[in-house]
Amino acid sequence: MKFCSRCGSDAVTLSIPKGDDRPRHLCGNCGAIHYINPRVIVGVLPYLDDRVMLCRRAIEPRRGRWTLPAGFMENGETSEEGALRESWEEARANIRMDDLYSIYDIPHINQVYLMYRGELTDTNFGPGPESLEVALFRKGEIPWPEIAFPIMHKTLEHYFEDSEQGHYQLHRGVISRKL
Repeated sequence: MKFCSRCGSDAVTLSIPKGDDRPRHLCGNCGAIHYINPRVIVGVLPYLDDRVMLCRRAIEPRRGRWTLPAGFMENGETSEEGALRESWEEARANIRMDDLYSIYDIPHINQVYLMYRGELTDTNFGPGPESLEVALFRKGEIPWPEIAFPIMHKTLEHYFEDSEQGHYQLHRGVISRKL
């Protein structure tokens, strides 16, 4: 951070504020403490019968790879509203939301993922501006090596395991940096 977002001063330093336990950006001019917190990503695992919907990414990172519809949560929306918005933006999909399905922390990139499960209400979907194509896949048809992100891979694995057991549970975990 080079300038204070409150007063515009360039008197910003990185140090530990009194009563805190970690370095923060501090403005020497107005005294503002700038907290930089993790980003929340929300998404949906859309399903219809024994198939799941995936989107082929039209944007970086991982352009051309497959993913579940997801993206950054916006201010002023709930996590469920954000997940529905992302499914519309990426796949023009109409979804009836089920429960929260997985929560994954990815500390090395400062992200928290909240993924819901949701049933497609129709097959009138197609690529939005961030997708090259959208398709339904059965378990054996999933392009596993082409899945864009580890969180999506894990969420899909959980889904097919839970489907076989006939019971869907909340999954939690941490995805650590690969060395």
